[in-house]
Amino acid sequence: MSGDAVSVEQAIERYLVARRAAKPSPHTVAAYRRDLVAVLGCVGRALGRDPAGVGLGELESGVLREAFAEFAEERAASSVLRAWSTWNGFFAFWVAERVVAGNPMSAVPRPRVKPSGPKPLMGEDTPERLLEALARGARRARDPWPERDLAVLALALLTGMRSAEMLSLRVESLGGRPGERRIRVVGKGGGERVLPIEVPLEVLLEAYLASRRVRFGVVRGSDPLLVDNRGQGLRRGGLQYLVKQCYRHAGVNDRVARGTLVHALRHTFATRLAEDGASVTEIMHLLGHASVTSSQAYIEVTARAQREAAGSNRTYGVLRRLAREGAEE
Repeated sequence: MSGDAVSVEQAIERYLVARRAAKPSPHTVAAYRRDLVAVLGCVGRALGRDPAGVGLGELESGVLREAFAEFAEERAASSVLRAWSTWNGFFAFWVAERVVAGNPMSAVPRPRVKPSGPKPLMGEDTPERLLEALARGARRARDPWPERDLAVLALALLTGMRSAEMLSLRVESLGGRPGERRIRVVGKGGGERVLPIEVPLEVLLEAYLASRRVRFGVVRGSDPLLVDNRGQGLRRGGLQYLVKQCYRHAGVNDRVARGTLVHALRHTFATRLAEDGASVTEIMHLLGHASVTSSQAYIEVTARAQREAAGSNRTYGVLRRLAREGAEE
């Protein structure tokens, strides 16, 4: 089979089928498809043709540069970089299959995206203020449920789970004997990790489940752990709305970095771990990172080692002595 004999649309579908062997999540596959189809639409306009009729062999570097130039006009650099990576993987696959002779993506410019650092909740006492306000029922709603609100926010702040991980939890994800509870989390790529839960969070979750039984009756182990006010499993939009409302009613919404919401709770968890002396390996395992590279950012953002090193400067000794002398006069 040659590149001239297969359309790009067919090549995309075959590529996505082949990717299933790596067990990507449905969200990942959907993102691959969106990026491939969107750029293919730009290719069609660059060629003045219906995208459905474009052959794989027609995707030369000049055509792809023009297509990516259009694709990048109204998109963030991170979105363009993600699409570039998707197309790079797409061509790498067809080169390996010996359908195309080479990968033209090396000739297509890609944006440089500055890595973003962690964005925890701002303010030293913000997590405490947030939880205390929710415990007092600060979130005013038509059908208030402070036990659930407090459980959701505390769970995120004390485990650092991603929003998708929280939404996938079942009641039976909680295990262990009283006082030694743990929670089993399914992370990215289907990888599992077990997170310890201390007694205060255990008590809080039990109170939430008790209030849920009063509202909806029997709670089974296979049921979603976190539910909405109708007893249905929380979804991504519902979780984001709940967290946003909790911030607002607790009076801390001005301490949340733009665009973070649930992720700010994860960043707060990890940053506090680093500040309290957790190693990068411990942070990596608790957060479910695949490597220490992502976890290292939390160590760096606290600047604890740098502060200690700078504070050991002998010149500070002179300033301390002068300050003592001034106080004695």
